[in-house]
Amino acid sequence: MSLAASPSLASRATINPRPLGVALLLIVLGAWYLAQAVGPRQAALYGIGALLGVTLYHAAFGFTSAWRVFIADGRGAGLRAQMLMLAVGVALFFPALAAGELFGNPVRGLVSPAGTSVIVGAFIFGIGMQLGGGCASGTLYTVGGGSTRMLVTLVAFIAGSVIGTAHMPFWTSLPQLAPVSVVKTLGLAPALAANWIVFALIAALTVLVERRRHGRLVPAHVQPAHDSPWLHGPWPLVAGALMLVLLNFATMALSGRPWGVTSAFALWGAKAASALGIDVASWTYWSAKANAAALAAPIAQDVTSVMDIGIVLGAMLAAALAGRYAPVWRLPLRSLIAAVVGGLLLGYGARLAYGCNIGAYFSGIVSGSLHGWLWLVCAFAGNVLGTRLRPLFGLEVERARPTAC
Repeated sequence: MSLAASPSLASRATINPRPLGVALLLIVLGAWYLAQAVGPRQAALYGIGALLGVTLYHAAFGFTSAWRVFIADGRGAGLRAQMLMLAVGVALFFPALAAGELFGNPVRGLVSPAGTSVIVGAFIFGIGMQLGGGCASGTLYTVGGGSTRMLVTLVAFIAGSVIGTAHMPFWTSLPQLAPVSVVKTLGLAPALAANWIVFALIAALTVLVERRRHGRLVPAHVQPAHDSPWLHGPWPLVAGALMLVLLNFATMALSGRPWGVTSAFALWGAKAASALGIDVASWTYWSAKANAAALAAPIAQDVTSVMDIGIVLGAMLAAALAGRYAPVWRLPLRSLIAAVVGGLLLGYGARLAYGCNIGAYFSGIVSGSLHGWLWLVCAFAGNVLGTRLRPLFGLEVERARPTAC
């Protein structure tokens, strides 16, 4: 009997044992080392990073692709999953942030200024999402999943982040509002209600657009399931959204603030530049007390770095379980150029905008930060332009096949 003739056999993914073993070993050894060198909380955050990587990969929870298919084809399942994620997120985060503590430990949100730098940075980041082929979390989990193209994007992302830190004094000198928390400004109940209304309106808009374009709601594409889908994937988008919220909440409980991604890229790049003899420590950005301390300390002490590494290894584990860990080292030239340009825009834009799709959009909005909403609007506009630019670099713009009525 052929493989194609047997649905049960066709749906059974083959595990990649070698990368699975490597990922498991590095996760266990990394957690042990962090527990000894830094402390059990750092080890736990590393583990949360690994779980985030598994979740992002198994649920294929991509911010970039979700926005692209809505912009180009009117399909909104991914955007609706994001709205669910945010709606549950504010329900969890706003009460804790209003109280200022969680389980007896002080917590704070990622609340940043909203102004010129966010407008420009988020727009640039949005273009980079589509050319680079991923957002910040998407870059990490696809690198972990074996994408060599996204490895190029990640290196350029790091370079763009360092360049962004060099230019931050100029951008922060431009007009901007002081950091605004809607939880503190409006109060807990009005802030929750206002956010839920906006999430519902955005979800309703995606339904309206999708039905007008396709006559119905188009099911999200799901790859054939394994015999044990929760272990091997794929997961429903809704499950991915809820897991990301819970893991972000666990991050705040352990670290005192929500999940972030891209500050680590700037740190890695700055450390690499310092090793090459560039005096980044004298730059205004890196002379600030917190940034100077991070630059001087080992990577193992940086929460964001530890979690980012965990995400890569968690995604590697998930890809191996799904039988899809198979790096391809040959890249078309135009795609390679897009990865470099996109990565640079992602890194530079994230610094200007005080974060990425995680630190500014997801964690920014669940923190009640006004700059998170400004980021969403400007990044979406950048994605519109980026989606139109993709064909110039030979990159696909997914469209659903028309169906007969």
